[in-house]
Amino acid sequence: MKNPMLEAVSLVLEKLLFISNFKFFSSGAPGEDKAGNTLYEINSFLRGDVLEVPRTHLTHYGIYLGDNRVAHMMPDILLALTDDRGLTQKVVSNKRLILGVICRVASIRVDTVEDFAYGAEILVNHLDRSLKKKALLNEEVAQRAEKLLGITPYSLLWNNCEHFVTYCRFGTAISPQADKFCENVKIIIRDQRSVLASAVLGLASIVCLGLASYTTLPAIFIPFCLWMAG
Repeated sequence: MKNPMLEAVSLVLEKLLFISNFKFFSSGAPGEDKAGNTLYEINSFLRGDVLEVPRTHLTHYGIYLGDNRVAHMMPDILLALTDDRGLTQKVVSNKRLILGVICRVASIRVDTVEDFAYGAEILVNHLDRSLKKKALLNEEVAQRAEKLLGITPYSLLWNNCEHFVTYCRFGTAISPQADKFCENVKIIIRDQRSVLASAVLGLASIVCLGLASYTTLPAIFIPFCLWMAG
């Protein structure tokens, strides 16, 4: 018979590993260390094409506007701090992006193909095949993107770069990446072992920190909510 305590510990480790491998912030921004220069066949891109930059676990998206310009949604904390376009128009660093995600502020901005891709490989209109949807005319796609340029609220799950390009390209804002993440969360919540793991952690916090509202209430309500959701 398996030891419930060992199963609970194993489950917690699995969850931590899942979270650490799901790199939310690798989807859109370049890091401080730029990859080596990569030559892109810009002449092969058409105005209105969807450009996709694969990352470790996610993909960043943009709409090609022609003349080496790409419109894409980027979280950026500087947008909430200053109106100085000289600062906000610089390539967004990882620190700016992460804080922008936390503060839920972004902009649909225009960058060069090189700055958009940041050394990564570019796929063109891959969403057309993966979603099996009929795309709008390229010029209409580009015009939709241009109309949306500027500051916008940001949400990893409800309003990200993929929502932006699918709205422009297909007329409907969807994000298969966000949907997949939500499905993974549902699987975790529905796993009844999560109830046991949360209960064990709750008891451990009470033992270590003592009986207090900030330890007792979570120890009761989190397992209860997980049990009801499952």
